[in-house]
Amino acid sequence: MAAKISGSGGGKYDIEQNSEINVTPFVDVMLVLLIIFMVAAPLASVTIQVALPPAVAEPSPNPPKPVYISIQSDGSVYIGDFRTDLSALGDDLRDNIGTRNPEKERIFIRADKDTMYGDFMGVMNMLQDNGFYSVALIGEEDN
Repeated sequence: MAAKISGSGGGKYDIEQNSEINVTPFVDVMLVLLIIFMVAAPLASVTIQVALPPAVAEPSPNPPKPVYISIQSDGSVYIGDFRTDLSALGDDLRDNIGTRNPEKERIFIRADKDTMYGDFMGVMNMLQDNGFYSVALIGEEDN
C-alpha cells in the first residue's frame, strides 16, 4: 500500500485535480508532421532536365476597357462619367471605343431603378441603330 507523502490532508483515495494542459501529445504530433514534410518535400520536385522550345505564339492583348452607359431616373444618359444626348449616343460611343469593332464590343448598361421604360428602350434602340448588338445589363447584388 502506498501512502500520500505531500499535499493537503485527506483520505488515501482523494485525487487532486490537475488544471494544466498536457502539451506532450501535441508536440509529438507536430514533430511527426515535420518529419513527414521534410521527407516528402524533395520527392515533389522535378529532377529531370528538359530543354523547352521557345513559344512562338503572340501574347494575347489585354482585354479592352469596358464601356458603361448609365441612365438616371430623370432620363439623362452618361457614357462613363460624361453626359451625352440620346441623339449623339452612337457617335460618342464610337469615339469612346476607338478603332474596335462596334458589333463585337460589349456595352454595359446601368439604369436607375426608377428609370422610365421608354428612356431605357430609347437607349437600347440607339445602340442597335448604331451597330452595338452586344449589351449587358448590370444589377446590384442582393445580400
